Amino acid sequence: MTRIIADISVSLDGFVTGPDPGPDNGLGTGGEALHTWAFSDDPEDRRLLREGTARSGAVVLGRRLFDIVDGPGGWDDTTGYGAGEVGKPSFVVVTGTPPEAVRLTNLDWTFVTTGVADAVAAARERAEAASAASGRDLDVVLMGGGALIGSALDAGLVDVLALHLAPVVLGSGTPLFPGRAPQSLVQRTVTPTSTATHLTYDVL
Repeated sequence: MTRIIADISVSLDGFVTGPDPGPDNGLGTGGEALHTWAFSDDPEDRRLLREGTARSGAVVLGRRLFDIVDGPGGWDDTTGYGAGEVGKPSFVVVTGTPPEAVRLTNLDWTFVTTGVADAVAAARERAEAASAASGRDLDVVLMGGGALIGSALDAGLVDVLALHLAPVVLGSGTPLFPGRAPQSLVQRTVTPTSTATHLTYDVL
């Protein structure tokens, strides 16, 4: 069964970027510390990254995040979603207007202009097709940014919330839960490593 998994790194004070994020400062000032776990040699960090990317049949991201990863200082063959871990999933971008050109032409991009629900539906179709082709269950992963994941939670689209809690206090930046409506979660796993505490919750 294809699940919708919101998966994002967050600071102890609830931010998914540091202050002043932008195309030339993607994670904001100090925000690189959020993703230390993804580049660490800790065996549990490596396992979680490997398993997380391996389950990804399709990935959804917002336009601001797309502009960062597709920008000149963005992803390449060694840095990107699951780089060096697994084959590349399909990517679905929620945007008001599709870009005129894409730098990362080696990836499968779909641009959806009609909102997050339609983007998730498009990603589910791609994940289910990938599942059928591979013979194993694959999921849709919402990788961010924070506004996209918040909108998906508000719309009741998320089955699982996976948080990588980094041991950093950013003070300001992009909050993951600004004024969110109350939501019930069931804690499923807690995995502490040398660089983060990895948490998964079922969303009720």
